[in-house]
Amino acid sequence: MRTSPPTPVAREGPDNGIGEDDPSGEWQREVVRVSDLRMLAPALAGWALLAGTLTWASTARWTLAALLVLSAMMAARWRRGWPGALLVVSVALLLQVAGNGQHALRSVGDLDTLTTARAVVTVDVMVTSDPFTPAAGAGRDPVVLVRATAYKVDGRGRVSRAHAPVLLRGETALLELRWHERVRVRGRLAPPEPGRAELAVVSVASHEVVSPAGRVARVAEHLRSGLRRSVDGTPADARGLLPGLVIGDTSRTPADLTEAMQATGMTHLTAVSGSNIAVVGGMVLGLCVLVGVPRRWRPWVVALAIMGFVVLARPEPSVVRAAAMGLIGLIGVSRSRRSVGLPVLAGAVVVVLVVDPWMARSFGFALSALATLGLLLFTRPWGDAVARHLPPRLAFVGPAVAIPVAAQAMCAPLVVLLQGSVSVIGVLANLLAAPLVAPATVAGVVAAVVSVVADGPARLVGWLGAVPTLGIARVARVMSDVPGGTMPWPDGGRGALLLAAVTVLLVLTARSMARFALLRPVVALGAVAVLVAGVLPTRVVTWPPPGWRIVFCDVGQGDAAVVRTGTGRALVVDAGPDPPAVDGCLDSLGVEVVDAVVLTHFHADHVEGLPGVFDGRRVGQLLTSPVAEPAWQVREVATWTRADGIPTSALAAGDRLTYGDVRAEVWAPVRRIDAGSVPNNASVVLAVHVGEVDALLLGDVEREAAHDLLLRLRRDGEMARVAERFDVVKTPHHGSANLDDGLMSAVRAPVAVVSVGKDNDYGHPTSAHLTMLARNGYAVHRTDRDGHVAVVEDPRGRLSVVTSR
Repeated sequence: MRTSPPTPVAREGPDNGIGEDDPSGEWQREVVRVSDLRMLAPALAGWALLAGTLTWASTARWTLAALLVLSAMMAARWRRGWPGALLVVSVALLLQVAGNGQHALRSVGDLDTLTTARAVVTVDVMVTSDPFTPAAGAGRDPVVLVRATAYKVDGRGRVSRAHAPVLLRGETALLELRWHERVRVRGRLAPPEPGRAELAVVSVASHEVVSPAGRVARVAEHLRSGLRRSVDGTPADARGLLPGLVIGDTSRTPADLTEAMQATGMTHLTAVSGSNIAVVGGMVLGLCVLVGVPRRWRPWVVALAIMGFVVLARPEPSVVRAAAMGLIGLIGVSRSRRSVGLPVLAGAVVVVLVVDPWMARSFGFALSALATLGLLLFTRPWGDAVARHLPPRLAFVGPAVAIPVAAQAMCAPLVVLLQGSVSVIGVLANLLAAPLVAPATVAGVVAAVVSVVADGPARLVGWLGAVPTLGIARVARVMSDVPGGTMPWPDGGRGALLLAAVTVLLVLTARSMARFALLRPVVALGAVAVLVAGVLPTRVVTWPPPGWRIVFCDVGQGDAAVVRTGTGRALVVDAGPDPPAVDGCLDSLGVEVVDAVVLTHFHADHVEGLPGVFDGRRVGQLLTSPVAEPAWQVREVATWTRADGIPTSALAAGDRLTYGDVRAEVWAPVRRIDAGSVPNNASVVLAVHVGEVDALLLGDVEREAAHDLLLRLRRDGEMARVAERFDVVKTPHHGSANLDDGLMSAVRAPVAVVSVGKDNDYGHPTSAHLTMLARNGYAVHRTDRDGHVAVVEDPRGRLSVVTSR
C-alpha cells in the first residue's frame, strides 16, 4: 500500500533578530533552486550587455534598443510562452534605455563640443567627492583631483546648461574644496581617458565657491572631522587606518602599510564596502534586540541607521552601492532561507545600474556584487560545516571563517584582472583580521558621534578603536613578508577564466578531498607537498644567488640598484618610489650596512623610497646630483637625512668613489643643461667596477645630456676605452624614447637592464627604446617582467644574469 510522506511539523526556530523563523529547522539542507536564479541571470546578462555598449555611438545604442524591443515582442507572443527569455530581454532593454538616457543628459548644452575643441571655459559645478592626490609620477609635481557634476558652462560667447560628470585637475588650492559645494571654475577642457565616466577633464586655473554645502553635508563633515581628531594622538598606523575602516578616508595611511595591505588582499577594508554596512547594521540590530525593540520595527531601525552611515561616509556612488549590497548581505545572513537574498541582489544590481549606468564598468561595483553573492550562497552552509567540527561554545567561529573565505573565493577571478597575481596568504590574513574589523568600525562610528558632544571622550573611544586597528595593521605587515605569499598568475581575461575554473573545481570537490585527506593523510600531505613544490617559485628559496655583484631591484616605476661592497654591505644607487619595495629588496640581499646612497637626481621615482633604505640600517652618507630640483623634493630628502643624522654632499663629473670591492667614477653631469627636463639631464652617471663586472648606470638622462656624454667619449680616450669593457648598461629613464642612439651604440654591452614598472602610465619601455637595444645587440632584462635582476660572478670569474622570477 502506497503511503504519503508525513507532513512536516512546523516548529519555531531561533530568533534571528530580523523577525523571520526557520519553518523547517533545516535551512542548511536547502539548495538554490532554478527559480531563485530567474532574476539573477537576466540581471547579469543585462549588466554585461550594458558594460559592452556604454561607449557605442548614439545611433548604435538606439538601434540595439529597438532590436531588444522587437525581441521582447517576439518572446511575448511565442506560442508556448517563453517567460525566461522575455525577462532577459526586458531587463536588457531597461538598462539600455537607462544608458541611452544618461548619454542624452550628458549631451545637454555645449559642454561636449567645447571639450572636443579643448576650449577655455568657466564651468559651474557641484563637488561630488573629496579632493584626492594620486601618486606623483616620474618628474611630475603632485596634482589634486576632484570629481564634480557640471550644471552650467560659459565658453566662446555662449552660456548653456549642462548635466555631466567632470574631473577637476589642479594644484593644491583645490584641497580646500568640500563635498557638495557649488564652485565656479575657470580652466581648459580636455577629453578624459577612453572608457571613463567623466565627460571632460578641467585643468583649473582659478576657482571660487559660489555657495557652501548644505546642512546635511556640513553635519557629515563635522562628524568626519571629529573622527579624525579622536585618533590624532594614536600611533601612525591607527591614525591612518581607522578613518579608512570607517569612512574610507585613507589620506593619512602610511604608504608602507598601504603596500602591505595590497600584498595581502586587505585593501577592501579601507574602502567603504558592504562589510562596513553589515557591521553597522549588525551593531544596531544587536542593540535593538538588547533594548527590546519589537521585531516588526527592527528592519526599519537598521535601515535608518545605515542611511545615517551613508551620510557620514558621503553618499557617493560607491558608498550607495556598498549600502545596497550590505543590506542584501545582512538579509541573506539573517533570513532563514538563504535563497531569499538572490532575487533581492538581482533587483539591487538592476536598480543601481538604472540610476548610474557607468557602474557597469566599475570594478568596485563588480567586487561588491560578487562578494555579496558569495555571502548569500556559501556563508551559512560553509559556516555550518565548520561549526559541526567545533565544540558548541565555539560554533560562532564557523560563520566568522566562512564570510572572508566566501568573499575571497568569489572575488579572486576579478582581482587577478587588476594585479596579475593570486594572494596565497590573503585568505589567512583576512581570517586573522576579520574579528578585529567589527570592534574597530564600531568604535570609529561611536567616536565620530561622541565628538559632537566633546573631544575628550571621543579621544578615549578613539584609543579603544586603535587597539584592534593596530592588530589589523600588524597582520598586514607580517603577512606581506611571508615568502611566496603572492603567487604569479596569468593576467587578463585568460587568467580570470582559469582562476574561476580552479575555484569552481575546488568548491565542487572540497568535501570529497577533505574526506580523502582524513582517510589517507599521508597521501594527502604528499600531494600538497608536490603541489607547493611545483607552484612555489624557486627563487623564493634560492634568492639571492651566490656571487651576486649588482642587483637591479624591482621597485615599480623607478630605479634602485644595489652594488655589493662586502658581506652585508652595499652601495645603493637610487631608492625607487616606494619605501617597502626597496626595503624588501635590501632585506632579501642581506644588506645591513649601506656605505653610501647615490641619488642620481631628485625626482620622486628615485628618492621617495629613501626611508626604506634607512629603515633598520646604518647608512654612511648620501651623495646627490648637484642640481637641487625640484625644490620641494629636495626639502623632503633633507628632512629625512637630518632625522637620521646622515651627512649629505653633491657629486660632480670626475669624482671617484671607493667602497670595499667597488670602484666608481662619476661621468656626469658636467654642466647644467636647461633643455628638456633639467633634473633628468642632471642625473648622476656612474661607471662602476666591482669584481669582474663593469656597469654603466645612466640615471634618467635624456637626449641632450646623453649626446653631451657621447661627445665627451669621443674626446676622451680613457673614457672610450672604459666604455668598450662594459658588461651591463642600466638604460636611461625606464625605457623612454627620449634617448640618444649614438650613446647606446658607443657603450654597447652584452646586457641591458630596463628598470620599469608593470602597466605604467607612460608606456615604458617604448617600442623605439627596445628596437634600438635589439639593433645594437643587447640582451634585455626588464624588472617589470623579470623581477629583481642580478649580475652574478662565479668562482671562475664568469658572469651571468639571474632574475627573481
